[in-house]
Amino acid sequence: MLSIIIPVYCVENTLDRCVKSIVGQSYHDIEVILVDDGSPDHCPEMCDSWAQKDERIRVIHQNNGGLSDARNVGIDASRGEWLTFVDSDDYIEEGTLEQVMAATADNDLVEYPVERFCGSPQESLLTFEPKVYKDMSDYWLNGQAYEHSYVWNKIYRKELFNQIRFPKGQVFEDIQTLPLLLQKAHRVATIPHGLYHYCWNESGITATANGQALESLLKAHLQTPWMDDRYYMRVMNIQIDVYEQLKKEILLPYRSVSIVTKGLRTPERMKALLLRIVGVKGVCQLFYTLHKITRV
Repeated sequence: MLSIIIPVYCVENTLDRCVKSIVGQSYHDIEVILVDDGSPDHCPEMCDSWAQKDERIRVIHQNNGGLSDARNVGIDASRGEWLTFVDSDDYIEEGTLEQVMAATADNDLVEYPVERFCGSPQESLLTFEPKVYKDMSDYWLNGQAYEHSYVWNKIYRKELFNQIRFPKGQVFEDIQTLPLLLQKAHRVATIPHGLYHYCWNESGITATANGQALESLLKAHLQTPWMDDRYYMRVMNIQIDVYEQLKKEILLPYRSVSIVTKGLRTPERMKALLLRIVGVKGVCQLFYTLHKITRV
């Protein structure tokens, strides 16, 4: 059975769309756990109404504890061999669960395509080649999993979460949790089938991240056990943003990055060259000054 965990908080306008997209799937061996995280609107009643309509739906009402806490409560209450997460302002395409569950087999985690930032100018499709990874560093670095470490476009073998939970009270919890799960996984599959619709939310973490949130993101990336030049330059961009907003001590250790590294874009090659000349702090200070000038 697949347990589908949906945290619910102030989503009156999107909750029905989300749940409809799940209960209408052709794959029926599911339980849906709606975790009402102390929502002050009509969401608690909406959740109860859905539970009355479909016996596969269970509702947990709790005081507000945040997104990570709601997901953790759902994990603890789940009864399936497999887990997945859906945010209540998102939805999944018809037929997705059947296609993704067909790929589980001997795998511990299956990742499927995402329509990102639906309803915004940044809307784009992220898709994958059919591939199985047995080396998690290969998945993280060459598969660039760090660019799509979302918790929700993946199905997990539940035992991966033994002794692992999402960090409470922190933002960008996905990037902190996925590497821990991967270190317990033996096989990860990516497939080109199915579709998760990630909808743009102007009040969401991605849209409103401040310096402290970005610093949390930076620290999470620095805790991952895998690193190469391309990933390092991705983290360097976060360090630049953190320095610009907080002016705090540099956290990113120096790494000599080859400017001919495959996959680096021209701006990143320039930063890699500057890195060799002035170091991490020097690059951050330079871009901070450039941003100040361009804003004048």
